[in-house]
Amino acid sequence: MIIDSHCHAWQHWPYLPAVPDPETRGSAEMLIDQMDLNGVDAATIVSAQIFQNFDNNDYVASAVRRYPTRLNQFADVDSFWSETYHVSGAASRLADAMRRWPMKGFTHYIAGEDDASWFESPDGQDFFRVASENRMIASIACGPQHQPMIRRVAERFPELSILCHHMSGLRAYGDGVEANIRQVTESAQLPNIHLKLSGFHYMSEPDRSWDFPFIDVMWIYEEVYRAFGSRMVWGSDYPVVTSAMTHRHALEAFRTYCTFVSDGDREAILGTTLAGLLQRARSVEV
Repeated sequence: MIIDSHCHAWQHWPYLPAVPDPETRGSAEMLIDQMDLNGVDAATIVSAQIFQNFDNNDYVASAVRRYPTRLNQFADVDSFWSETYHVSGAASRLADAMRRWPMKGFTHYIAGEDDASWFESPDGQDFFRVASENRMIASIACGPQHQPMIRRVAERFPELSILCHHMSGLRAYGDGVEANIRQVTESAQLPNIHLKLSGFHYMSEPDRSWDFPFIDVMWIYEEVYRAFGSRMVWGSDYPVVTSAMTHRHALEAFRTYCTFVSDGDREAILGTTLAGLLQRARSVEV
């Protein structure tokens, strides 16, 4: 079983430079096609209501209804590009989102310059309380600097499953690489914090983001794997990943080239860990 923990689908291609096929480049049908070609059984679509796609939650919900056995939705709730980012009423907006969309979880993108202290505020605590009580999966886009606040959420709400995008934003270059790794691996002490094993091209130097199979960053994946083990979940980041590699490359960067992973953990990271989280998450009607 292979389940992609992190992909997107948009009605209009949201990025520059412009592409000749903006209406289909990021479509749910293109995602399904890649899944079929590469033997991926199911996927969780991380909604992102950006640029020409401010109704992306609706679009992804419609895709889930078209492909109910293949796709799951993590709806975009109050991410940093929204007008409602960290303003009062977040818990009510999350409850409303659950009524509107067949979401197994939500995604929330934290602004890079934000210290995530809102998570500790009364409004933030109410938000995560609603998520926990309703068996939501929290899919969080964060950096290593946000891990202390994420740990506090995990401690306060031990039943809440948390997935941190793309190795929690670790990079193999720049200042503080080792300190950032320690910040992320410390979170492995909390059993409800998981990492998405994805984003190989993000971790590499920007001018080497094409350098499959990303041997230069594997040491970080190995070090973090030693801490988290099977509490990692593979993700492709399709279709955004196509600026650096194909959907198949995103799969094989882990499956073939992460040779330090045990056979049992490889199976878990490819699908069974996420399958368990989805099974325990809230039931949805499609």
